[in-house]
Amino acid sequence: MDLKELLKKCAAKRPEISHQKAFECESELFIKYYWGRKKKEEGTDPTYSAIPQFYFKLPKDDEILSQKLREEARAIFLQRLGRQLLNNNELKALWVLLDKYHSPPHSEEEQLINYEDFLHVATLGGPKCKNYFTAAVFAKLQHGDPYGRINIMALFNYIMRKVWYHQTRIGLSLYDVVGQGYLREVDLENYILELIPTLPQLDGLEKSFHSFYVCTAVRKFLFFLDPLRTGRVRIQDILACSFLDDLLELRDVELPKDLQDTNWFSAPSALRVYGQYLNLDKDHNGMLNKEELAGYGTGTLTKVFMDRVFQECLTYDGEMDYKTYLDFVLAMENRHEPQSLQYLFRILDINNKGYLDTFCLNYFFRAIQEQMTFHGQEPVPFEDVKDEIFDMVRPADPYRIMLQDLLNWYLNLRTMSHEVGTLP
Repeated sequence: MDLKELLKKCAAKRPEISHQKAFECESELFIKYYWGRKKKEEGTDPTYSAIPQFYFKLPKDDEILSQKLREEARAIFLQRLGRQLLNNNELKALWVLLDKYHSPPHSEEEQLINYEDFLHVATLGGPKCKNYFTAAVFAKLQHGDPYGRINIMALFNYIMRKVWYHQTRIGLSLYDVVGQGYLREVDLENYILELIPTLPQLDGLEKSFHSFYVCTAVRKFLFFLDPLRTGRVRIQDILACSFLDDLLELRDVELPKDLQDTNWFSAPSALRVYGQYLNLDKDHNGMLNKEELAGYGTGTLTKVFMDRVFQECLTYDGEMDYKTYLDFVLAMENRHEPQSLQYLFRILDINNKGYLDTFCLNYFFRAIQEQMTFHGQEPVPFEDVKDEIFDMVRPADPYRIMLQDLLNWYLNLRTMSHEVGTLP
């Protein structure tokens, strides 16, 4: 009997087992040999006794006690960090010390302090001031003084900004239920909802409107800071952008009307956006269909564009809710921002191939020409417009415009605008 026949005979005698049974046997053998080898290594490798455990699994949804314990531990830790920061009284006392120990020669225009007095104030200020009175901070604030001094006001503003940054980070982290350095949509909603009573500029809002205001405010964070639509925003990104400054600007009781009108988070702005939504909702069902959304702005959006919006955006039975409408408004009102370019690029990319070619441009251009003809305007030849677009964007591929090509084009445009002192 040859080897081939022998193998067939042995295979025929082997009992058949299901895939599930085979998987269970494989898993059992893996666990057996894995833990056997791990225990052997733990007995011989000295690092197991020298290096403490640094990874702990997050508690599961059904482990309520573990979750509560973890939340309480994080809250206590954050409170301890908060107590290490300078409070208002300590900041006032620090300003008195800086004012008292500024260094000669004195000037009526500004108060300056040299490095020796800088260290002396650090000693008198106490342990909480230690992190702000370092050689690195002193060097950063140098501005060419012939005596090697720094401006006291610049130093105090730096300390105030650092304290505010850490206070805000701790405040945001208290809403980070997962404890992984990011806020989910519901976490952001809770944060802003509890922040409303501390903002005098929002005192006039009816309580029934608070939920719509929170939705309006949260959408801006998610639209600009969550481009991949993961439903969460990193706390670090929130602190790095200017949105939180705009939101906390509403603490100013005497905030000028022009600043309120340009602030997305102000009461007039939120009421304007929500009022536009209600005016567009002709059938008063709380949602917008294509015909209703077509009335947005000056009503010049083409049917082709509306069709693509409803194809690419989240809708419910062919109608758009308020959150999706807010994304649309943010994209249209901030068309110069990279996130808005990405939003509009998806709409223009009718084939979902990741680039715009002559076919895509011609598809929308025909709709624009029809609208121009309808309003009695002279249509423009497509070839002229196409060549102008490609010449302006200068894509890497002469026949395709990628999203990155548009972003590079706008980055160059902003650079040139800064050089001449204007912004698009």
